[in-house]
Amino acid sequence: MKPIEAINDFVIKFANVNGSGSASANELFAKAILRMGVPVSPRNIFPSNIQGLPTWYEVRVSEQGYLGRRGGTDMMVALNPQTWAADLAEIEPGGYLFYDSTRPRAPEELRADITVIGMPLTEICNAVFADPRQRQLFKNIVYLGALSVLLDMDAAAIETLLGEQYKGKEKLLASNVQALHLGRDFAREHLAHPLPIRVQRADRVGQRIFIDGNTAAGLGAVYGGATVCAWYPITPSTSVAEAFMQYCAKFRIDAEGRHNYAIVQAEDELASIGMVVGAGWNGARAFTATSGPGISLMTEFLGLAYFAEIPATLINVQRGGPSTGMPTRTQQADLLACAYASHGDTKHVLLLPEDPRECFEFAATALDLADRLQTPVFVMSDLDIGMNQRLCAPLAWDDRRDYDRGKVMSAQDLEQREFARYKDVDGDGIPWRTLPGTHPKLGSYFTRGTTRDPYARYSERGPDYLYNMERLQRKFATAATLVPQPVLQPAAAPTRLGAIYFGSTSCAMAEALDALAAAGIHVDALRLRAFPFPTSVRDFIAAHDQVFVVEQNRDAQMRSLLVNELEIDPARLRSVLHYDGTPITARFITQAITKLAANLAANAPRGVAAAPQAIASVTAKPAGQAAVPESTP
Repeated sequence: MKPIEAINDFVIKFANVNGSGSASANELFAKAILRMGVPVSPRNIFPSNIQGLPTWYEVRVSEQGYLGRRGGTDMMVALNPQTWAADLAEIEPGGYLFYDSTRPRAPEELRADITVIGMPLTEICNAVFADPRQRQLFKNIVYLGALSVLLDMDAAAIETLLGEQYKGKEKLLASNVQALHLGRDFAREHLAHPLPIRVQRADRVGQRIFIDGNTAAGLGAVYGGATVCAWYPITPSTSVAEAFMQYCAKFRIDAEGRHNYAIVQAEDELASIGMVVGAGWNGARAFTATSGPGISLMTEFLGLAYFAEIPATLINVQRGGPSTGMPTRTQQADLLACAYASHGDTKHVLLLPEDPRECFEFAATALDLADRLQTPVFVMSDLDIGMNQRLCAPLAWDDRRDYDRGKVMSAQDLEQREFARYKDVDGDGIPWRTLPGTHPKLGSYFTRGTTRDPYARYSERGPDYLYNMERLQRKFATAATLVPQPVLQPAAAPTRLGAIYFGSTSCAMAEALDALAAAGIHVDALRLRAFPFPTSVRDFIAAHDQVFVVEQNRDAQMRSLLVNELEIDPARLRSVLHYDGTPITARFITQAITKLAANLAANAPRGVAAAPQAIASVTAKPAGQAAVPESTP
């Protein structure tokens, strides 16, 4: 088998044990390549326990700038005996295996179609470092040094990163540099180098930044004017609140040293959303950060905020469910839970960011929309975006931008015209509101979760209930004109095939569309950025015979929303579903759409659109794509 040859275009995966200190070294590896001007996209796949279970760190190196998971592994750094067989199976034919050969593996434990590189990492560290913990930690830096030689990486870039990480800690810095050069020296003396896959300096990163979505969302909330955050810790959203705290301490302290913000770690999710709703009613811009189980607990308060029409923003960093599910895995599985959260007829606004930059933008936009629409608004991030660093355009903010507080009556307004809290004065379904204390006599009303008339007076009359419910429908239709609009990517050639995707699926979709086009399958693509759906979404579906809906959940939740809300014929929409907890890959999308398109073509009479019953969906991994080993109990 001929070894894989590639410059600046490969996938390397590290198989480690959680708690071994490997994450820091693996991140140094990714950032060093980035410093060489080559785009990378790392993903940390880790268990929900503290220590002992398997963990993986995958780095996509792509000079072309593809940031999604490709699928397959060109080089495996296999340092976990528990997952050896599965890790070995994941390597592409012609790929490379790097492992700790202090205890050499028998030939039958290896593969003949890959290049095996053994290095006695444990032996090297035991000979140099006396402390058991240092031996474990520095083993990671030793293999980083060896990889820098094998892949022809710039050692100076790694040393610079180490200097930044251990600034002011000279002893730690010296030990890490020593471990790095132990690995480099051994590789130069004992291993064939460089490998046919290697890194070469380029200039393809440009002015982009490297940031995770949770940090960006926390900063976006600050810029968007949030002054209240009430939250309860939950993986994978906790770092949103932590980032908000960090940036508030920097940007929300006035000249007298007063903190112009309130951050409360509540006793549970119910208390946190209750505080957010109370703060929103009182005029503050307030948000919470949570994940699926937290949303489940918040639904009663969400119904109150929807019906009483109180602004609230929720940043939902989605993970695998149901129940506790997979706390440290990613999915897009909360769409229906959030769109229709609470009992009765409720509909909520969802924003669907694709990367950290949009997490920043949409956090601020959600606060505007919540005020404008007087309703809960969800930012639907997920673990893949939220907890993994990604290249994106620099975060941007126009200092001339005014916060959109919506229809808030001032004291002067109250004296000059009628105030009817739940009356549709302007025909857009959005009533006017007041804030507590605006006027000593006018503008007060009783906020209730029960039915009422347009003047906020308690009423169970059918006509009053219908008036409110139909007005809320008009408001939701207005929301479709205010939310971020979809992004169209037309195919290079005319086609009657379309694809709809959203959120973190975007980065893998970009590569998949290129691969499909290269294979002669042209697909117009539409990236959704919000729910409710603007009219352009219905128009896009109508313009195509078949539309593939790509999403990361079991039950085709986005497809259900499209069918239910736009009254689309279900036969027009074909599901491509990925939900094993790992981020979707470009290969999975490419193979799934290729298979669907082939089935549609085979079942379509000449000159007639493909038969709807040809194939409903693709959910299983296509042949040739290795399953990811389980890393949670």
